Amino acid sequence: MAAGARAPAPDTLADGTQWAQLTIHERLIIRIPRMPAASRMAMRAPAPVEWRERRGPRCLTMTSLTGAAIGRDGEVDLIVEGAQRVRARLDSQCPTLDFYSGMYLKPTADGKICARRDAIRTRSGGRCAIAQFRKLVAAR
Repeated sequence: MAAGARAPAPDTLADGTQWAQLTIHERLIIRIPRMPAASRMAMRAPAPVEWRERRGPRCLTMTSLTGAAIGRDGEVDLIVEGAQRVRARLDSQCPTLDFYSGMYLKPTADGKICARRDAIRTRSGGRCAIAQFRKLVAAR
């Protein structure tokens, strides 16, 4: 730099263009009114579905899985496309309590999750092998 030249200010470009930064924060509040007591009484929760286990597949395609529910007795119910349910029975050493923080499946080369081959992993770092799959059918 020449002796009399000045360095541009930090918010000024070399050609003299100035710039500034502006951050806008928005807050959106959605208020949901309470239902009157009479309306709440009229809306009854449906009775919980009782499931019966049937023989299940050996493997499921990972892309067909849409959700999961955790059971008490060492199983994870996988919800498959078309509102079908398949229960993944886990090894006896796996407490389902570990799954309440979340779970995931590690992708495989064939795109399937298979019993006696793959495992369900917990977000906390645990790993439970899948012993078998059982198809669930609503009891009548």
